[in-house]
This record gives sequence, C-alpha cells and structure tokens, in this order.
Amino acid sequence: MSRFTFRSYCRDDYRACMALFDANCPAAFAPNERKDYVTFLNDDPAHYRVCVAADRVVAAFGVSAIGGDESRLNWILVDPSAQSTGLGSMIMERATSDARQTGAQTLNIAASQKSEHFFARFGATTIGRITDGWGKGMDRVDMILLLET
Repeated sequence: MSRFTFRSYCRDDYRACMALFDANCPAAFAPNERKDYVTFLNDDPAHYRVCVAADRVVAAFGVSAIGGDESRLNWILVDPSAQSTGLGSMIMERATSDARQTGAQTLNIAASQKSEHFFARFGATTIGRITDGWGKGMDRVDMILLLET
C-alpha cells in the first residue's frame, strides 16, 4: 500500500498548502506568485487535490477543464522532503487521469524553466516561452501534453 493518500482540498488545508508554496519559493516559484496562489486557494477550487503522508500535506495539484478537449494543470506543489520519492510521477498519473475524465485530449501546463524538464519526462512539449514571465529570473514556459485515449 502506498504511503501517500490523495483527497480533495478543503479550507483546513489552506495553511499547509501555503507552507508548500513557501517551501518551494524561490526555487520553483517567483515570490510575486504567492498572491496568485492565495487568490486561487481562496476561490475554494473544487478540482484541487492534496496528497497526505503521515498525517501531513506533502503535495497539491489540480486539473480543470478549460473547454473543448482541453484541460489545465493547476498549481502542482511538492514538499522538498517528498521530492525524488516517485510522488511526482504519481501526481502526473492522477492529473492525466483526471484530465481524461473531463473528456480532454490535451493537458495545458504553465511551467517555468526550472520545472520544464520534469514535465518533458512525461511527454509534454514546449509551445511557448516568456523570459521573466513569472517574475525576475523565472521564465514562463507553456507546455502541452497530448493525452492518450
């Protein structure tokens, strides 16, 4: 049995998710993105999930339908202590499954140059890049992952 449990995000997870953001900033996120994440969580996203290990939130992510046959990966965060454990692969399996359940054939990913290689491992391809798009030193890298049906 896996040591990781996935469940829907709830308001009680807010502090834990903010701690995940802070633990990954500035290594994976630009500091100015924090306010966007706060807004996202305050909107109580129904499609957002958390991953729990030993009664502690160690990751979060969401997939939302954006129309037609497209979906979007939202705010994937993994606690640095849980990285390199296979959790990222588990999240991507769940994210692609969630996207397929919405009828999507593509998963849009807004990454950075720091996470681009991670998503490329799963077959995502870069379709655009904006230097400093997330903030100084943090390029926005738009990627697309074609989903097998």
